[in-house]
Amino acid sequence: MPQIQIVWLRRDLRLADNPALYHAAKAGPVVCVYVLDDDAPQHHAYGGASRWWLHHSLESLSNSLAQRHARLILRRGDAVEELTKLAKETCATTIHANRHYEPWWRKAQGKLAESCDLQLYDSNYLMPPGSITTGSGGPYKIYTPFSRAMRTEFPPRDELPAPETLSSPSEWPDSDDLASWNLLPTKPDWSGGMREFWQVGEDAAHERLEAWEADVDDYDDKRNFPSVDKVSRLSPHLHWGEISPIQIWHAFKHKRSDGWRTFEGELIWRDYAQNAICQFPDYATKNYREDFDRFAWRDPASDDDAASDLKAWQQGRTGYPIVDAGMRQLWQTGWMHNRVRMITASFLIKHLLIDWREGEKWFWDCLVDADYASNATNWQWTAGTGVDSNMFSRIMAPLTQSEKFDAARYIREYVPELKGLDDAAIHDPEDAGKRPQSYPRKIIAHKAARERALDALKAMKSG
Repeated sequence: MPQIQIVWLRRDLRLADNPALYHAAKAGPVVCVYVLDDDAPQHHAYGGASRWWLHHSLESLSNSLAQRHARLILRRGDAVEELTKLAKETCATTIHANRHYEPWWRKAQGKLAESCDLQLYDSNYLMPPGSITTGSGGPYKIYTPFSRAMRTEFPPRDELPAPETLSSPSEWPDSDDLASWNLLPTKPDWSGGMREFWQVGEDAAHERLEAWEADVDDYDDKRNFPSVDKVSRLSPHLHWGEISPIQIWHAFKHKRSDGWRTFEGELIWRDYAQNAICQFPDYATKNYREDFDRFAWRDPASDDDAASDLKAWQQGRTGYPIVDAGMRQLWQTGWMHNRVRMITASFLIKHLLIDWREGEKWFWDCLVDADYASNATNWQWTAGTGVDSNMFSRIMAPLTQSEKFDAARYIREYVPELKGLDDAAIHDPEDAGKRPQSYPRKIIAHKAARERALDALKAMKSG
């Protein structure tokens, strides 16, 4: 009989355009396995929102495999050890997997390859990370030339179909029960807003893609307006691999609109972030620009005022409506509009002078699309600490941003204390003299925050 082929799944929870599954299915009976390894990532084990999504995505994938008379095997523990044990149990010598680039997965892939035939495939990005290089053959550090070079290499590879049938082993190995992993919150169950906001799984990802096709051409004009909500909301589906960027690219490659070109740039940014962590594996925990190691951040661990400000930011109680709406949307839905992500991140870093890593940790725990590379790259870009980043001295004015991008309806949705205010007052109810008693005053005035931030930057440079 043909030898069993193990497919090691991670953030590639789909059947279609899954190279590891596609090639394994051609080689013999397939055993798909997901290993929940909370130790390997150390400080980046999945947060609460990610675990909620993971439960439902694994459940969806298991149902899809069952329709093809296959099973999803669940194991918990050290990924390399569990896969090695599973290979011995099934007498398999080959493990198929799609490449992942987080430092802990690169280490695991190297270790696993020492004990078995590990077949790795390029899967979750438009181009294999590391394949887009400068004229001298080195990696790009800056996004714009990287993007330009990537576009010259298009089109990306073709899509792969889902296997029509999967050959099964004569006996299935043991599997954990998904419920025993306790990925879902229970005491209390804080996930009601996410259940209302999201459909999870491969089918849901494609339904979302089809629904968004009517809006993609308007993306360039409408993407910055949170009240309009013309963004794709594909990010968690992409992060968990319920759909691939290859599938999205081919779905829209016939488009000639500015909207599609701008969104294509977002997909390229996602590739860029992976290239960044290939070069700098500690990018989520270390400043790229070492000057900022001397920056006088306010430390919530030792400064009670800073701790209070951090908590106010986390809870959406800063007195800045656009910031509070974003932070409450994050807590309620596990997601935040991209323009508002930039505003809230800038506010924490530059208005509150709190280290970007505190924000990265909070987003990591609260986002359903919390991606090691993208989250770190976006935070370091905002902080001015990254390899390619905005200048720290460019300080977003949240009140101006709120009015400019017409966030009134968005604020009313997520900050109900302000829903009775008119458009003229809702962006800055305190200044308009219409702040309800239930809504907090600004924790710091914009002008004072700006001056404090620029003074801190000047002190760092002179020190």
